[in-house]
Amino acid sequence: MAPPASPSNSPSDLASSSPTNPDPSASPSTSSSMWQYLWIPFLISLSKELSSAKAQSTILLPGEAGDSVESTRLPSCPAADPKLNFRPVIGILSHPGDGASGRLNNASNASYIAASYVKFVEAAGARVIPLIYNEPPDVLYKKLNLVNGVLFTGGWAKSGPYFEVVDGIFKKILEKNDGGDHFPLLATCLGFELLTMIISKDNNILESFKASDQASTLEFTKDMNIEGTVFQRFPPDLLRKLSTDCLVMQNHQYGISPEKFLENMDLCNFFKILTNSADSDNKVYVSTVQARNYPVTAFQWHPEKNAFEWGLSMIPHSEDAVQVTQYVANFFVSEARKSLNRPTTRKVLDNLIYNYSPTYCGKAGKGYDEVYIFDGHNHSSL
Repeated sequence: MAPPASPSNSPSDLASSSPTNPDPSASPSTSSSMWQYLWIPFLISLSKELSSAKAQSTILLPGEAGDSVESTRLPSCPAADPKLNFRPVIGILSHPGDGASGRLNNASNASYIAASYVKFVEAAGARVIPLIYNEPPDVLYKKLNLVNGVLFTGGWAKSGPYFEVVDGIFKKILEKNDGGDHFPLLATCLGFELLTMIISKDNNILESFKASDQASTLEFTKDMNIEGTVFQRFPPDLLRKLSTDCLVMQNHQYGISPEKFLENMDLCNFFKILTNSADSDNKVYVSTVQARNYPVTAFQWHPEKNAFEWGLSMIPHSEDAVQVTQYVANFFVSEARKSLNRPTTRKVLDNLIYNYSPTYCGKAGKGYDEVYIFDGHNHSSL
């Protein structure tokens, strides 16, 4: 009798020796050998599946460790820090106009707040009360007593009643902090420019820059310590990308150069420069500042736009850019939680921005996507 053929593991050989189609002429020893080579891979696979099933069966969800009362009892949560306000409210100052060059409301007393600022604050866990700039001063300042921080928005108004209102609110904010209440202010673009004018006591201090609809980097100043600043909570990788990737949105025609900033002692004594940026002509301007002794942070750029505005072509919308929006918002609202102000719930509810409806204006394909418009007929009362 001829010796059995040497075994093979090729797919064709295994298929030809399948036990479902036995070769009648094959000898018993040959059939036995083929069965061994078929069963070994099958047994190995089965062993792996059983091991995996056993491992999975030992992974228990919370509450599955046992049937006793102790094992199923929910863990006790630590008490909230009584020094923090976990229901913070931010006052956002309205700006003259309707935010759409009169297309939505051309009333002379109209003012607006871009909805992106409201969403920016809400995304970090706060609510908003609109501070309508042309309301009677006594009403405006009463509303200021209902909030835990203030946001000055972008815009164009650098003189007249709006400038005077910004100046007055800024002084009130300093008074609140001097009186022991940690009361933060965040200012963007126009807000940055107005603070520069007010603190420097020079309404002509701003310079011209070409930074409209421009994404840019942030260049941190030499030896800048991020402890206690808006950048403290940024992950190291995101901090590095701020200097290499265009993650912030610039949209301004005015600003101040580091040289001119440092020449003004009032500015230097109040603010420290955190970052600079360059315009399309490579002219450098101050882009982020933070007060030395007050919770006041100002941006020449727009942290709110990355996540919530779509009308300008150069707004960065990458995951990193959206994280920049979120980290800035988180910082601002975390500062507001330190405020001691605890107004009555009813007065807050009566004045929240939820008493108004936003208007969609994004179909024009430019400017803001949504705005809240105030025209004197829809002001809420205290």
